[in-house]
Amino acid sequence: MSLHLRMPRRGLSLSLLLAVMTFASTLVPVPVAAHGERATEPYIRTRTVHWYDVTWSTQQVGVNETVTVEGKFHLFTDWPDAASKPELAFLSNATPGAVMTRVESYINDMPAQQSVSQLEVGGDYSFKLVMAGRVPGRWHLHPVLSVHGAGPIVGPGHWVEVTGSAADYKLPITTMTGEVIDDLQHYGVARLQLWQAGYALIAVAWIFWWIRRPLIVPRWNAIRKGREDLLVTRTDDRVAAAMLVLVLVVVIFGYHHATQKYEYVVPLQAGSFKTKPLPLPPPEVAVQMKDATYDVPGRSLRLDVEVTNQSDSPMRLGEFTTANLRFLNKSLAVALAGVDPSFPKDLVAGSGLKLSDDSPIAPGETRTMRIEATDAAWEIERLVSFLTNVDSRVGGMLFFFDAQGQRHMVEVFGPIIPVFTQLQLAQRH
Repeated sequence: MSLHLRMPRRGLSLSLLLAVMTFASTLVPVPVAAHGERATEPYIRTRTVHWYDVTWSTQQVGVNETVTVEGKFHLFTDWPDAASKPELAFLSNATPGAVMTRVESYINDMPAQQSVSQLEVGGDYSFKLVMAGRVPGRWHLHPVLSVHGAGPIVGPGHWVEVTGSAADYKLPITTMTGEVIDDLQHYGVARLQLWQAGYALIAVAWIFWWIRRPLIVPRWNAIRKGREDLLVTRTDDRVAAAMLVLVLVVVIFGYHHATQKYEYVVPLQAGSFKTKPLPLPPPEVAVQMKDATYDVPGRSLRLDVEVTNQSDSPMRLGEFTTANLRFLNKSLAVALAGVDPSFPKDLVAGSGLKLSDDSPIAPGETRTMRIEATDAAWEIERLVSFLTNVDSRVGGMLFFFDAQGQRHMVEVFGPIIPVFTQLQLAQRH
């Protein structure tokens, strides 16, 4: 008697379609949509490192060609208690994998191949990254400051297209002895693989020596009967001694061979360097936050601040920036002109900045004003979860401009609470 199972045609077709799609997805490369920085907690993005004046020298490079990312970053005074202070940090880049090569990096015009120590909270620093195209594709390129104990803090990212062929990539260097290495990424790989294979063979032989005999139950029975002397024989001792001598000979030979072939050897660098913050003039504007709310349905951050103009020139607020988002005063031409054409358009809020009083703040005047930053970017960038943080605080930078067009930066921070004003009005109607 035979049993036949028949699958309905619709189910069979669906199964075949799913199988084909699954198989195709393993063969066809799918571009990554970047923006992984959105997974970082908002209290990190809004109250630690504020990046500004960031530019990209080009949006398209060929393989082996370079793009320069440079700008400044400010270490926020209201640094969150949950994140370690920037006592040790490393400047790097964020891309989806090793698709670009970091050729040069600088902090305050000092080479930053190593980590930088004792960065000062409240200070400003300049940075520069020179990246070379390695793998063709369209990649999101960010500057990153990795703070020990706080993790990577990602700056704004821009799409950079790498053209050409990956087979043409080269990383040539000249050593201190004058030797020219045409391609560093393949230099010494075969020799390294040979040494790894040799040590792997020794390890496999050592393991095989012990697993060639019964392992678990017979050995357990021998221990129960008090015959531990049967577990390790005199032959085992001889093999162990021979293995130890072999490994020592290989290590000594390898060391001698390396020192003879490479006379000048530099160990891996584990130190750090120090640099002082940029020398900036004292702030000409004092800002005190009085109240901060976030309108959840309206997607609007509202700040009530008290501003005191301490300069000899009238001041106007031109920009509010936080977590790489920029809200501009569209009625102030100098603020709009300060946006570099290379800056990502998706990080510039289209709705701009709304002020309760946009008239110039006279010298010596103290004014209370409301600042509204409304945009869907709060949701898109996943920043509204600062409402559920244990301290429920928000921070950002305010950029004021005087009559001569000079920019004056000042921090603004404080506790924030959610409101549902627009939702309540809608329910009443």
